[in-house]
Amino acid sequence: MKAARLGVIGFAVGMIGGAVLLAGGCANEQEKRGHELYAHYCSDCHGESGKQNEGFNWSSMPDPKPKDLSNKSEMGTFKDEELFATISRDMLDTTEEGGDPIGDDDFAVPTMPTFKYTLSEDEVWAIVGHVRTLHGMKMEFNVAARKTSLEEGLKTAQTKFEQAKQAYETAEKKASDEAERKSEQLKKDVDVDESAYAAEQAAMVQAKKEMDVAQIALNNFSTRPGKGVSVPRPDLTVKPAETAKLVDRGKQLYENKYGCNGCHNLAGEGGKIGPALDRAGFRLNATWIYRWLKNPQAMDAHTRMPALGLNDADAKAVTIYVSSLRAPKEEPTVVKPVEKP
Repeated sequence: MKAARLGVIGFAVGMIGGAVLLAGGCANEQEKRGHELYAHYCSDCHGESGKQNEGFNWSSMPDPKPKDLSNKSEMGTFKDEELFATISRDMLDTTEEGGDPIGDDDFAVPTMPTFKYTLSEDEVWAIVGHVRTLHGMKMEFNVAARKTSLEEGLKTAQTKFEQAKQAYETAEKKASDEAERKSEQLKKDVDVDESAYAAEQAAMVQAKKEMDVAQIALNNFSTRPGKGVSVPRPDLTVKPAETAKLVDRGKQLYENKYGCNGCHNLAGEGGKIGPALDRAGFRLNATWIYRWLKNPQAMDAHTRMPALGLNDADAKAVTIYVSSLRAPKEEPTVVKPVEKP
């Protein structure tokens, strides 16, 4: 595995921990929400107060272990935006050969999951705000201004699209009128010259794309990206000759990209938040595994497992690998009674 870049903090999925008193006693709604989200998703690996070896899962995790979030001397060197980028990012394949290119500033710790595809942007900022309290600081990033910027960005994109659409319709009508005039003049049908309004059409298509991007960005600010998104039934057909190769690829992704071993245990090694997967091939249906990997919240709104952004190919490979896990069932140890002399 490539050396993990530790320039930014690492979070890990966790379960609800005990109550933590927020500084000041009466926290505002955003601070309360940040505390609740941290307790639900982060505390089992990072601990309630962010200290190392405090979380339920900390000692079971593969290296590198989660950082000490209570260490102000280190945590204070990171910008709010850097903390956000760590929590909300795309996962990188840290395999030494054949993995993703990883720059010096990239955060590549596979056992730290991303919440980019699970939480809204507003929720991620709430977690950043709570993390700041763990080392005695306050978040400086203006979340309200960020929302306003997204709203204004959408309005600008909508205006641009309407202008581009009007320009296209004007140019298209002009070309149609010209074709009709020539038809009357030549006494035969003349096709509309589509090249006459091709530039306006291309500009309208581009403006529509920009408007859609702006709309998605605003939606994702307050709405969880996977909410209400169902995963279609996958085609998990694999030729026998390709099965072994796909299992190997799935194992690589399981360990080196999506860090499943940070929460799940195999052969006594790995995290203990999620269920052990030694016999997953017996217990779980492959289609269910695939859908769960793609969007766990669509199947269980309260699950603590985040959606990790698996594309179809990765989801298929990990599904085939997990389906291949069929360890023999352990026989109960029979203790023979001690015979009396």
